[in-house]
Amino acid sequence: MAVVFTEEKKFTREDIEGLFLSVNWESGRYPNRLFKALLHSSTVLTAWDGRKLVGLIRVLDDSEMLAYMHYVLVHPDYQGQGIAGQMVEVIKEKYKEYLYLELSPEESNTNFYKKHGFHRSPEGVAMQICNFNNKD
Repeated sequence: MAVVFTEEKKFTREDIEGLFLSVNWESGRYPNRLFKALLHSSTVLTAWDGRKLVGLIRVLDDSEMLAYMHYVLVHPDYQGQGIAGQMVEVIKEKYKEYLYLELSPEESNTNFYKKHGFHRSPEGVAMQICNFNNKD
């Protein structure tokens, strides 16, 4: 079956939880918060194999200047098939009029993003505060 991409937020809490836990992301341990956050995100591009959620990109944007790709993930059973690259290209096209399309990848993923036209920002590095103790 061919993988289908959509921005329609038709996923369930269980779909999201399963996908995020399949790649061992901490966010998957907070399914209620994660589901609510995705529903309120600017863009959520999902990849589906039939009824199975196999990939996702989440983008937060300010409607003009900055779009930030926060999540890019593909279920391990579907990795290596070009799904993440196709999703990134869809997002690049959607946000091509913005001044910035940014992300903060893990060091091991930088070559993937370079292949899709991203480059390191000379102005800084990603920083964050993690409040993992504040569970659902």
